Parts: sequence; C-alpha cells; structure tokens
Amino acid sequence: MAKASHSDRAVGVFDSGVGGLSVLLHIRRHLPGEQLIYFADSGFAPYGEKSDEVLIERSLAVAAFLLTHQIKAMVIACNTATAAAVATLRLRYPELIIIGMEPGLKPAALHSLSKVVGVLATKSTLQSQKFNQLRDQLSLETKVNFISQACIGLVNQIEKAELHSAETLQLVRRYVAPLLAQGADTLVLGCTHYPFIAHLIRQVVAENQPNAKPDAIRLIDTGEAVARRLHKLLEQQDLLSGRADTPILLACTTGSPGSLEHALQHMLALRADQYQVSALV
Repeated sequence: MAKASHSDRAVGVFDSGVGGLSVLLHIRRHLPGEQLIYFADSGFAPYGEKSDEVLIERSLAVAAFLLTHQIKAMVIACNTATAAAVATLRLRYPELIIIGMEPGLKPAALHSLSKVVGVLATKSTLQSQKFNQLRDQLSLETKVNFISQACIGLVNQIEKAELHSAETLQLVRRYVAPLLAQGADTLVLGCTHYPFIAHLIRQVVAENQPNAKPDAIRLIDTGEAVARRLHKLLEQQDLLSGRADTPILLACTTGSPGSLEHALQHMLALRADQYQVSALV
C-alpha cells in the first residue's frame, strides 16, 4: 500500500518563469498519467542575471515549497538554476529524484559536421563551473569548437509572450548571425525558454543561408532527454503512476497568474479545464 501511495504522488517542475513549460510539454507526452505541479518563479525572473548564491537560496526555497506537496521527484527545468544549485539540492534531499538540465553539448558535438557549435544561453549558465568544465572536456575529446553566446534580454521577451515581435527577432538576429558567420552548423538551445522562439532562429538561419537546406542547421533541445530520464528513474524505483487518465496540471507562480494562464493556453495549447493556476506571494 505504501508503494502505491508513493507512486500516486506528484512530480514537481520549476523554472524562473514560463521557459520550463518546454520541458513540461515533453514530460506530459512521455508520462501522461503523472500528476504534475509546475512552479513558475516569474516574480524573481530572470535567473540568468543573478549570482549563484542567490540562485541556490531561491532554488532551496522553491524545493521546500514543492515538498509540502509530497512530490516524488523534482525537475529543475532551468539551465541556469541547474548549473548553480543542482548539487546543493541533491545534498539537501538525497532520497528525492532530482533531475536537472544538461546543456546539450554532447549531442551537439556528435551531430556537428563542421566541428563548430554555437551555444545560446544565459550569462549565468555560460559562466558556471559546471558548463565550462563540460565544454573544455568535450572540446579536448571531440576537437569541436564551442562558441558561447550570452543572449541578454531574450528571456525577458519570452516571458512577455513576445514570441513573434520585431524586437525579439532583432535580438535573435544579433545573437545567432555571428555564430553562423563563424561556421556553426549546430546550435544548442541552452535555456529552456529558447525552444519557444525556435521559429525565429530558423528564420534568421534562412536569412543568412538562403541556399541551405531547411535542416542544414541542427537545433539541440534537451527537454525530451529530461523526460526520458525522468521516466527511467521513476520506473527503476517503481514510482510510475498507474493512472490511465491525464490529471489536471497544477501550476503556481510568483508573478502574474494571467501571464501564466496565457502561456499555458498559447505555448502548451491547454484548455482552461486542463489546468489550475494559483498565485503565490
């Protein structure tokens, strides 16, 4: 009986805002029977401009909140928070399944034919020890040149739901065009917000390489890999939900509930009866 009750517990997912919904989308597809609780920390966004100390403190606070809901697993659906806080969280909660975001450098290195990979990420992620150690190790092993690009301001645009605006496109041009000019044939989406503007990235690729095939530039999004990892760990610990239906998504935010609802409807295409949003002070 105890094992069954544990398997019915929720999976907590958190991000600095709506970006983690790109990961949540993959989790819902892979694990439709799981009860999910999404925490959008929009009131403290963007994470990418904050110090590791602040991010660790904030991540611990979010984890403590999610644990009041007796979660069985937690997904840090934020590259910046993962780089800063995943080690601390695992030390604090050793019995809890905790999955963070990987920057996608390994699959990028495997797919790149030009041996030049562009990495789009926040300033904080690119400055983290975790990222730099992995980049240096893979550069040595694969002879791939990883070109890092901090995308200042891009998360804010996505948080404002400006996924098609001229201002957002201009930022994407500023960050992506130089990577293409340096020979990058693979672009790592090193922030969970960025899959939501993949269409703009492809537009900029087409502008800069009008004669190239549509798939000439590979975009690396690790959200699906995270969902598969979650499935594997839940299965190994006999914690997969036995539900045949898809539970209502429970979502909470430290920002605007209306903004989160808009994101759920337009980014995940959810109906109003498929989610419940609450505001946190």
